[in-house]
Amino acid sequence: MGMIEKYFEKLLWSSRHMVLAAVIASLLLSLLLFVITAVDVVGLLSHASDYFVASIEDRKVLKIEMVAHTVGAIDGFLLATILLIFALGLYELFISDIDEAKESGQSAKVLVINSLDDLKSKLAKVILMILVVTFFEVSLSMSFTSALDLVYFSLGILMVSLALYFGSKSSH
Repeated sequence: MGMIEKYFEKLLWSSRHMVLAAVIASLLLSLLLFVITAVDVVGLLSHASDYFVASIEDRKVLKIEMVAHTVGAIDGFLLATILLIFALGLYELFISDIDEAKESGQSAKVLVINSLDDLKSKLAKVILMILVVTFFEVSLSMSFTSALDLVYFSLGILMVSLALYFGSKSSH
């Protein structure tokens, strides 16, 4: 029974390398999102000159659109960052510590993951920031037709504020 148990445990321990599929996929998706978002930013910058030659009436619309696209770019970069943190965290938890991160001594502490709870906490903070940015992006295009719309919007701002407050308290 000891020999079977030994081989089974070796197989079980080696199965952790399946996580490499998630690590590689997350890294590729992160890279893809960084590239796509950077291309969007370049496109946004190329249309910046439209703002300067537009009429006063059109400038207001263009400004709102540019701010919305900028916020969308922030969302893209944050999502790419989530995927990067996820890939690094899974690798460190299941495969091996990243020696380069330890040797660099720079601000790599953000990317050092010690447990699943640590990974979950870091991901939750970035996801919370995406939700805040998305709320801001949606609020730019809102139109208020009644006082109740303003009340709902105010409640949304209150909820975002509470989420940020409790999110910052959880790290202390």
